[in-house]
Order: sequence, then structure tokens, then C-alpha cells
Amino acid sequence: MDDRPEPALPHRPLSMLRRLFYDKANRGLLLDVFIFLANLFLLRYLTRAYIELFSQVSAENPLAKLALGLTFLAMWALPALGAILKRWHVHQRLGDRKTWLDQSSLLPGCLFNPIFYFCMNLVLTAAILTSLGEFFFGRALLNNGALFVPIIIVGLILTVFQTYFIYSYFSPPKKPPRNEFLLNRKSENLGDVCLFLNMILFQVMWNMLTFTGVGRPGSVLEFFGRLFLLCFLALLIYFPPRMFYLAEDIHRRRTWATMLLANSPVIVRVLFGTAGDWQ
Repeated sequence: MDDRPEPALPHRPLSMLRRLFYDKANRGLLLDVFIFLANLFLLRYLTRAYIELFSQVSAENPLAKLALGLTFLAMWALPALGAILKRWHVHQRLGDRKTWLDQSSLLPGCLFNPIFYFCMNLVLTAAILTSLGEFFFGRALLNNGALFVPIIIVGLILTVFQTYFIYSYFSPPKKPPRNEFLLNRKSENLGDVCLFLNMILFQVMWNMLTFTGVGRPGSVLEFFGRLFLLCFLALLIYFPPRMFYLAEDIHRRRTWATMLLANSPVIVRVLFGTAGDWQ
């Protein structure tokens, strides 16, 4: 009879949790789980605060305009900053593997075309110039062509460079970056912080749908029509800030499920109506 003790079984849940937090290739999955939990417990409170901020902007509160302008500026700047901080480390992991941008795929080709992203960022640029421009220069800015036109041109040029830095992320760097910090693992962690914060800000705007007071669907046709529209909107809003992690996990089947999971609290709230109990 063998009296040796049975070997301890591996703690699989703990191992999976460790991989989720410590495996850099799982950052996209971690983001999806984080946003799902945030949509359940945090983002509606933050969204209420931003709705109040919009009302203060309508009341001509200058500090509200500043806060809103800085929010739009963060949504504009954080993706480029995150891309610069993470680029070297991501391609060190990818090695010779290609990103989805290098392959012929209809979905990435349509949603993540640089022109689409550039146009989206032009909208953010316009929002930044409107809010911060009025804060620093007042409404007279719109009537001052000598000041307004150069600011528009500078904003356009900066957005071109911003889009370039973002899409450079998907191409392997030809040589190591000169800045030593970009070679340090801390730079990738800081880049992840930038991308997570950017996603939170996008999700605040997405959560505003849950405060629109939409009634419950009146028919099966309306239910499925609303479901299709919500999934389409989720695709447009969630993918741009999520696309950096798709460089490593777009071909994993679970990726699509976890992205849907992240958006499901908002989709369910609006799908069954945002009036009454959902408030």
C-alpha cells in the first residue's frame, strides 16, 4: 500500500487569475472584465456627474467648460500616449506574428481604417476647441478670424500626427526607441493606465444612453431592431479604444464574447427601457 500523500491539486482558478493580471497578452481580457464590472457598479454614478457637468456648461459655467474640455482632450491624447508607451513591448511579444492590421480582414478594414479613426478624432478636436476655446478666449473667438482659423489649422495638423502615432503602434519598430524609459516595462504599465482611462471616458459617453428615458419595446420587431442598433453602436464606441489590445487577441474566440460582456449592462438597460426602474 502506498502511504505517500496525494499530490496537491493545482489551484486552477488562482492560476487563471494570475494570468489575467500578470500576462501582458491578457490585458484586453482584463480591460473587458474591468469595464463589465465598472458598468455594473461605477459608471452610472460617473455618468450622472457628467450629465450634471453638461447642464453646467449649458448654464455658461466657465469651470464646467474647462472640465469638459479637459475630458475631451484626455480622450484625444490618451490613445496616442498609450500607443507610444506600449509599442515596443507589444512587438517584442508578437515577434514575427502579424497584427490584424497586416491581414486581410473585412471587420478591421472597415472599423479601424485610419480615415475612420481620423474623422472620429476630428469630432473630438472640434469639441476641444469649442469648450477650451470659449474658456480661454470667450465667444469672441468665433468672430475673430485671425485667431480662429490658425487654431483650426493647428488642431487639424495635430490630429494628423495623433492618428499617425496611433497607427504606428501596429507596425513593428525598425529599431529600439532612443528614450530608455520606453524600453522599461514600466512604460507599458503606464500605457495600459492611459488606455484604461481612455476606455472609461468613452464608456461614460456610452452610458448616457441609459439616462434617455426610453420606454420598453412595444413589439418583438422593435425589440430586435433595438438590439441590432445597440450592438452596432457598442461596436462603434467600444472598438476604437479597445483596438490596441486586438493586436494580440483578436483571433481568440473569447475576445468577442468578453467585449460583448463588457457592453452588456448598457445594452440590457436600454434594450428593456431606461425609464422607471432603470433610473
